[in-house]
Amino acid sequence: MKVMIDLCVVPFGVGLSVSPYVAECERLIAAAGLEHQLHPYGTVIEGEWDTVFAVVKQCHERMHEMGSPRVFTTLKVGTRNDREQSMQDKVDSVRAKLTQK
Repeated sequence: MKVMIDLCVVPFGVGLSVSPYVAECERLIAAAGLEHQLHPYGTVIEGEWDTVFAVVKQCHERMHEMGSPRVFTTLKVGTRNDREQSMQDKVDSVRAKLTQK
């Protein structure tokens, strides 16, 4: 099943800057071959359910391996079975409506 998620992984106990941790998660997502888009408060990821959730687990585990004693993750998960839709399709749909009068 195809899934689209919005992932936000927050390591605790590592100081104020978490960008090295975010960068590591981005590397894991890219290595899994998943379509993804970074935004200021997380990353949207799309792909097959098992692959996407395997990388969520990898990100969580990697935060601990990098020294974070606690990790807090939030997820938004969406699926649909009536048709395939990419994250770009969703953005394009809204942009098209913005140009309509």
